[in-house]
Amino acid sequence: MSTFLLYGVFAAVVALFLAIDLFIVHRHTHAVSIKEAGTWTAIWVSVSILFGLFMPQFYEGAGRDEMILYFTAYIVEWSLSVDNVLVFLLIFQTFAVPREFQHRVLFYGVLGAIVMRVAVILAGVALVERFHWILYVFGAFLLYLAWKTWVHRGEIENVADSRLLKFIRRVLPTTHDYRGEHFVVREHGRWMATPLMMVLVFVNVVDLIFATDSIPAVFAITRDPFIVMTSNIFAILGLRALYFLIAGLADEVRYLKAGLAVILAFVGLKLLTEDIPGIWHPSPLMSLGIIAGILASVVVLSVLHDRREHRRSSASGG
Repeated sequence: MSTFLLYGVFAAVVALFLAIDLFIVHRHTHAVSIKEAGTWTAIWVSVSILFGLFMPQFYEGAGRDEMILYFTAYIVEWSLSVDNVLVFLLIFQTFAVPREFQHRVLFYGVLGAIVMRVAVILAGVALVERFHWILYVFGAFLLYLAWKTWVHRGEIENVADSRLLKFIRRVLPTTHDYRGEHFVVREHGRWMATPLMMVLVFVNVVDLIFATDSIPAVFAITRDPFIVMTSNIFAILGLRALYFLIAGLADEVRYLKAGLAVILAFVGLKLLTEDIPGIWHPSPLMSLGIIAGILASVVVLSVLHDRREHRRSSASGG
């Protein structure tokens, strides 16, 4: 299948579901329920899986390895997206964003994230093709992020005191309170941003920062630009529903950051050693199993820890 047709099919799938989401499901502003978020999370994951199952067709029937690479890259991007969700939760709490407006912010935040990710991915692919040694820089950077994530795994980021937020507040004239679902309003003869616009800008900048670790991570899996692009964007598209689904469960997955640190270390080492002869390298299918196993372990260990805590509190209360 031609490259033009490949990206055309992908763009059509993305545009269709975004249109359904914006013009049908969320035509009227409302607070997203857990049930609705769970349904849309299942829909986006299902669409991502179906797209991956058709991957061999995109490569004229000889793309079994590409299919495995796509699923591995998608799982890596999806797991790193969960960390995005936790930061979004802190942002919404800091700005006291009403629940009925949160989906609107996330929808346009996702559109901005798609544009930025496409630009970063294209730049990354061009750099890798021109300077192969930059992969070692990516690998070292991922190991640094793994160490940083592990060291700060038990900490909660203070969004309110971040330099980024202070800078946005300084350069963006903003109203003191929300104006419904509007991002900008005209007051006293001049246009002013509402706090909702400040949240949108903050969300997009934060996502761009997160792209600096997620995109090098996927380059450790594959350098195929189509797989890098589709896995990234499908993971991003599920962010909104995923946010509403796990916003109330954030504290229960207590080993999430530890698991992300291990995944970043794994892909970083994989990237650094793949050109060194004599060193064992996992196959694409084995890499998929290792990463999926790490995520499953995070969930199981978190559940077991919560059960132990519940039994201890019940025993002390009794």
